[in-house]
Amino acid sequence: MTVALDTGIKNARNVSRFVFGAGAVESINELLSRRRDKYGGHVILLVDEYFKDNYQSLDKIERHQQDQWIYVSTKYEPTTDAIDSICHQVKKAQGIKACGVVGIGGGSTLDTAKCVSNLLTNHGNASDYQGWDLVSMPGLYKIGVPTLSGTGSEATRTCVMTNKSTGLKLGMNSEYTVFDQLILDPDLTSTAPPNQYFFSGMDCWIHCVEALSGAYRNPVGDAFSRQALGLCREVFGSGEMMSGYNREKLMVASYLGGSAIAMSYVGLVHPFSAGLSVVLGMHHCIANCIVMASMKDFYPEPYREFMDFLKVNDINIPHGVCEDLSDDEFEALYRATIVHEKPLLNALGSRFSEVLNRGRVRQIFEAM
Repeated sequence: MTVALDTGIKNARNVSRFVFGAGAVESINELLSRRRDKYGGHVILLVDEYFKDNYQSLDKIERHQQDQWIYVSTKYEPTTDAIDSICHQVKKAQGIKACGVVGIGGGSTLDTAKCVSNLLTNHGNASDYQGWDLVSMPGLYKIGVPTLSGTGSEATRTCVMTNKSTGLKLGMNSEYTVFDQLILDPDLTSTAPPNQYFFSGMDCWIHCVEALSGAYRNPVGDAFSRQALGLCREVFGSGEMMSGYNREKLMVASYLGGSAIAMSYVGLVHPFSAGLSVVLGMHHCIANCIVMASMKDFYPEPYREFMDFLKVNDINIPHGVCEDLSDDEFEALYRATIVHEKPLLNALGSRFSEVLNRGRVRQIFEAM
């Protein structure tokens, strides 16, 4: 087995603790009570704005007057400026020192919580930490409560942000980014719109397909990826993807897929998806699906399986998203894609830039 890439992670870190099961969200009350009793201070809760009008899903969480509840906009994916703005809002608020950060929502909200936790204990702005192991101090204690399954953000050591000034979509990739505690409650995914549930679940499936198809391989990462893929196939091949049992399985798959990414790389889909996100403002998970539908030449078997998933679950993905783009916009898509050297090297080898020349990249985007 040839190892073409080295992540630099020799001592991988996973989430220390998790609570799993229907109704598990109620356990957050005891966990936060212990934090307040032991360390004093308030808790910062960063919550997907969806729950501002659908608060019944979170009615088991006790509200304390001193806590900060901040609803995070998910209209756009996290940007470095948006993260800095939330940090400013947190620091400006009156009150005693916070004893923890809680993220409640999908991947964007969980990533936001991880970023904010780190920035509250490290100097500078979010853009200063886009890259590998740039965070020098542990962040505040943080709890992740996913309300969608698939992105793996609950398990990963990164939080992805787009820097609008540089046009780069990169993660704050550090062992300090890993959540200290997870609450995995499949009941929280029951109100997700079916399309969004599918797109998020496919992020897990695509992660694992790319990792297992790449040059960089790790036996532990492979094991996580294979198990996650098996669960995804059971869920999305069943015709009942949102049944209670399948929501449990997808939540487990998401955690395993996120754990796999800690010691492996993605491949072709994610760089192209990043291009769609940076240039056209598309959300990551649906962008992944749009790209996957154009990957027949590179991932023929996964492509066929993906198309079957669409039929079984009666899901339609947008087409023609790159119609009528200008030459400048196609150039921007090329640059936002080709900058992701490690995933492309993982997928295509050292001559990836020859395979993905400007003409070929434009052709792929034009097919979307």
